[in-house]
Amino acid sequence: MVAAAGLLGGCSQDQEDPAKAAAASSPLGLGNRLYESNCVACHQADGRGIPGVYPSLLESPVALGDPKALALWVIKGVRPAALPAGRYPAQMPQFGWLKPADAAALLTYVRASFGNHAPAVDAATVTQAVEQSP
Repeated sequence: MVAAAGLLGGCSQDQEDPAKAAAASSPLGLGNRLYESNCVACHQADGRGIPGVYPSLLESPVALGDPKALALWVIKGVRPAALPAGRYPAQMPQFGWLKPADAAALLTYVRASFGNHAPAVDAATVTQAVEQSP
């Protein structure tokens, strides 16, 4: 009986915490995963970037500004007016493979993380930005 209880106890410990699962599947959870797998190398885990090479996302006028301009920068590599040319030598990779909902989750994560407090971005905003771009 004790052995069976130990086995059952072991099984319940292996099950994922429902609150943790819900957070991971939320837009912020998805955005966090996308950031960690695609953005950390340049912008760093803390969002501070690498001075003079990759821009910081902390209180960034690009991250906090027009979500359509941010979407175009991430999806198509179109440098926003809020980031003057020549300030950072590196090019922003194009993440055109992201679905609009995934891109919106990533942008929402950036706009809500690293001390940033900007409204969420939705998939419709990302789609409009891409469709309206030249």
